[in-house]
Amino acid sequence: MEYIVQGYEPKKLFEFFEEICAIPHGSGNEAAIADYLVAFANARGLECHRDAVNNVFIKAPATKGLEDRPAILLQGHTDMVCEKNNDTVHDFTKDGLKLFIEDGWLGARGTTLGGDDGIAVAMMMAILDGQMPHPAVECLFTVEEEVGLLGAESFDYSLVNASRMINMDSEDEACVTAGCAGGLRTDLAIPVGYSEAKGTALQISIGGLAGGHSGADVHRGRANANKLMGRMLLDLSKKFDFNLCSIEGGSKDNAIPRECVAVICGQDLTSVPAKLAKLSAELSAELCAEDAGFGVQCATVELPAVCLDEQSTARVICAIATVAVGVLAMSNNIEGLVEYSRNLGIIRTEQGSVHLTLSSRSAIESQLDASINELDALAVLCSGSARHHSRYPGWSYAKESPIRDEYLAAYAQVFGKTPEVSVIHAGLECGIIRSRLPDMDMISVGPNMRNIHSPDERLDLASCARFWQVIAYILSR
Repeated sequence: MEYIVQGYEPKKLFEFFEEICAIPHGSGNEAAIADYLVAFANARGLECHRDAVNNVFIKAPATKGLEDRPAILLQGHTDMVCEKNNDTVHDFTKDGLKLFIEDGWLGARGTTLGGDDGIAVAMMMAILDGQMPHPAVECLFTVEEEVGLLGAESFDYSLVNASRMINMDSEDEACVTAGCAGGLRTDLAIPVGYSEAKGTALQISIGGLAGGHSGADVHRGRANANKLMGRMLLDLSKKFDFNLCSIEGGSKDNAIPRECVAVICGQDLTSVPAKLAKLSAELSAELCAEDAGFGVQCATVELPAVCLDEQSTARVICAIATVAVGVLAMSNNIEGLVEYSRNLGIIRTEQGSVHLTLSSRSAIESQLDASINELDALAVLCSGSARHHSRYPGWSYAKESPIRDEYLAAYAQVFGKTPEVSVIHAGLECGIIRSRLPDMDMISVGPNMRNIHSPDERLDLASCARFWQVIAYILSR
């Protein structure tokens, strides 16, 4: 294939990443990339295990001179968040990504890039390919991380011999992650009844928001399109008599939704556009600078045959408008750390119900229990039901960590400065791995990325090269 990344070393790292980008690998669709990894291992005579869910585990012996060093586990996930702009034509199940470089940052046109966590996959492949000296390495490529850490949950950890680990699923080269939040998913179903649609139908569209990762970016104050739509509909319901026909917003529970579309109908809605313009101006004044592209559109559309009845309309709007999302609590122990949050990632209108998908995060298990209870209570008030699933543990900070000390020393040796050590609000597979291998000494690191889980995702190419130098230093000494 023709590679677009030129002038950065090691060359093979970026070639592997571009090859990964050419293979569709959204969550649940990792079979092809597992084939690719198995073929890679077989071609090099490396020990390789592939399980029933397409986790791949590859081992390589130490290079000459490093046989006496303890083995190390390197880990990352093969799936990516599949987000695209509304005007982008792209089938994530079939199409490769269309890459471009701008000011040293790699992106994909109109879609997410999958640097989270494709760069980890490429990094491990380059190491296994012999691009740097290393002790015995064990590389774990997990699946479905973005939809509940499912691959890490199902992997057979009896295959692992190493007692130290570097997870490569972080997005700041100057930061070493030493702890993370746990979390869970909730599917809230609100049953609805129908009545004959009458009058005029209006489509209300919210767009232009920054979006982003529901954990890593929640502290930035970026607006949630689904919540804004709930607020607008609730405000309109105080002044206009209308029924909700449908509402659709977001596509991933762990991405802050950037867009939401609702269709309403009623007999006298001529003043709705003017009211929406006023609401839009008010909301724009409240939003953060990153949401400067926010906009609301209102257009007349074909009247559907049926709409939600009056009671169902009220229940759905009230549920969306009142459910608490964003930062719910800050840590009392670590300054500036979000401790507890919730994201309303997806709203879907289906036959007989409206579904809300939410993601709750906290390093404290009792707060996750509280989120379950609150959403169960909301379901009761909406005459609906809540299903909680994909719960995963947090990763608590260890006061002593030899691998962390080694990495800090390696970074300081290469760059002459010490990186920050932090605990993050996002979820990492480290929590599950630590629960299965309680004596594993671990850190999470990675090159600079920005706007992950959104079509504005970018990967800093120079940072990848620098990150490679640090990994090479720590593995070769």
